[in-house]
Amino acid sequence: MSRNEALALAIGTQVGAGVLGLPYAARKIGLIPSVALMFLVALTMYITALFVLELSAKNGGKQMSTLAREILGRPGGVLMFVSISLMSYGALLAYVAGGGSVFANLFGISEEMGALVFWAFASFIIYRGLEMSGKSELILSGVLLALFVVVAIMAIPHTKVENAFYVGSEGIVTLFGVAIFAFGCHTIVPDIYKGLGSYEEAKKVLLLAFLVPAIVYSLFVASFLLVFGENTPQIATQALEQLYGRIGMLVGSLIPIFAILTSYIGLGLAQLDNMEEYLKMNRKFAWIITVFPPLILYMVGIRDFVEVLGAAGSTGDLMAFIIMPIVLYITYKLKPAFLRDREAEVS
Repeated sequence: MSRNEALALAIGTQVGAGVLGLPYAARKIGLIPSVALMFLVALTMYITALFVLELSAKNGGKQMSTLAREILGRPGGVLMFVSISLMSYGALLAYVAGGGSVFANLFGISEEMGALVFWAFASFIIYRGLEMSGKSELILSGVLLALFVVVAIMAIPHTKVENAFYVGSEGIVTLFGVAIFAFGCHTIVPDIYKGLGSYEEAKKVLLLAFLVPAIVYSLFVASFLLVFGENTPQIATQALEQLYGRIGMLVGSLIPIFAILTSYIGLGLAQLDNMEEYLKMNRKFAWIITVFPPLILYMVGIRDFVEVLGAAGSTGDLMAFIIMPIVLYITYKLKPAFLRDREAEVS
């Protein structure tokens, strides 16, 4: 895996459905406080991602659940595995639902057919493994970032200066939660390390992997808050149709599909590796257990995109991406040096 592919995989895992809800979550707080809060969350998530990288690199590139089991014992491993799985399955289900809705709007087909087409395409990329996922994310992330720039340009003629300076306190907790989800890429960190084969290179990738989304998210939030202020809609890109008609609708549909697709691939690949390593599964069976449950749940009627995404974030992300990495890192550092050296040799 090249450095650019690793960077695209990390950014693609982050820049997903979570970004679509950021402007709505920020609308009551105001532009300046929202941007400051997002950068604070980005910094916190970057630090905990570095914890995961260091622990994984010192233990042979192991996944987060395996690291938790070896450092905290079986209960810690189970807690990490359950946290990651809740987050991953909830997010994958939300992405299937979101992909089906967007495909239905774009191509005039049923949402069920749209979801099936989206699921089949994205799941095939995951099946092909890390190399194809990295190459796919490189292309998809490039297109997605370009679309964010297009949105910013489209918003410029409609901006209102007064919308840049209002400040409120309502919704801070909501924005904090959405931002955690939007910056979550920790599960893919061990894969990035293994793909690059270098701790130092992976550190450089992670710095850019959090800095670029922080800038893009700020630009994205500013684009809508400066135009719509407190009236920013729940799915921000839908507002583009109000400004530019058919062209706005097209751009507003392309952003969600690329955002959802990149996140589905990144999270799905990480969950597959997590299942394969922690449960010692055959890789093909791990792939089946990873991609089929979200599709089955969708087909039986669990399809509320926002509710599912919110549940996934509130149950899994805070625990798996902030609390557990800090606990793991502190516990590992407090271990006697000879035990850490012995574990590194065994790994």
